Amino acid sequence: MNKVILVGRLTRDPETRQAGETTVTRFSIAVDRRFKQDGGQAADFPSIVAFGKTAEFISKYFHKGMKIALEGRIQTGSYEKDGVNHYTTDVIAEAVEFAESKRADAGETPQPSANEWADIENDLPFK
Repeated sequence: MNKVILVGRLTRDPETRQAGETTVTRFSIAVDRRFKQDGGQAADFPSIVAFGKTAEFISKYFHKGMKIALEGRIQTGSYEKDGVNHYTTDVIAEAVEFAESKRADAGETPQPSANEWADIENDLPFK
């Protein structure tokens, strides 16, 4: 089974682009480690990729510093550039949600309207 659940803060604004007809959003989050190392808080910074409606949702409602909870899977890959092999590890976000209240977030973020939530729920592959 390949399943990842993460809660963290976006380290930068999401970058969104179109790949054909599919929306792709990339971002990274800071996830605190459970235990401190050498007296300081340690964190990991996984790279996250989302596709389709999930990508559009993240692009519209999340920005740098916001806390996000996501569920997904790990995907590895590789490519060659200038004769050098590069290896990648990404988390593919399959479900995301807000991890703090709007008041806790200092920025002005638009919230989905009831109609937008209905559209999102209607597009889910499960009911």
